Amino acid sequence: MKRVAILISGGGSNMVRLVEDMTGDHPARPCLVLSNVPGAGGLGRAEALGVPTAVVDHRDFADRAAFEAVLDAELRKAAPDILCLAGFMRILTEGFVRRWQGRMLNIHPSLLPKYRGLDTHARALAAGEAEAGCTVHGVTAALDDGPILGQARVPVLPGDTPAGLAARVLVQEHVLYPAVLRRFAAGDARPVLMP
Repeated sequence: MKRVAILISGGGSNMVRLVEDMTGDHPARPCLVLSNVPGAGGLGRAEALGVPTAVVDHRDFADRAAFEAVLDAELRKAAPDILCLAGFMRILTEGFVRRWQGRMLNIHPSLLPKYRGLDTHARALAAGEAEAGCTVHGVTAALDDGPILGQARVPVLPGDTPAGLAARVLVQEHVLYPAVLRRFAAGDARPVLMP
């Protein structure tokens, strides 16, 4: 049985879906939900689901290296096999990524390699895209890069706003990320592709 730590910065809706899915014949179980934001809404949601939580506030550290050293130590206490970034809003350094290489997943609200970074929905609409979506990928030192482990597509509708498109993409994130984690935890890195 694989152990999964989930890193969040906000409300944790993707974290909740991952935790809810890790039951029964799932090859993994949650061992920790960690946030860099004290009081993040997802911490209470994780506790309500019976998952241990921790906080490493990035603002308590003079630099990224010091923050990541404590983050890494806190994670190692929980001994996860897999890290899932689920709305974790910190860019991780190459050194941290290297320590967890091949075991760290992230979900991003665009069809990578398009629209890395922030404001993905507004950028997709401004470019006149016919479809948007989300991607789960293995984490590398490059931002929103790494092997694609799953994608779900969402049509762009006439009159779409960034908020409306984001809401529809989020529905697909909640389906895609659990499906990818289930496959990945079973040792299968073939991409999950959803229409």
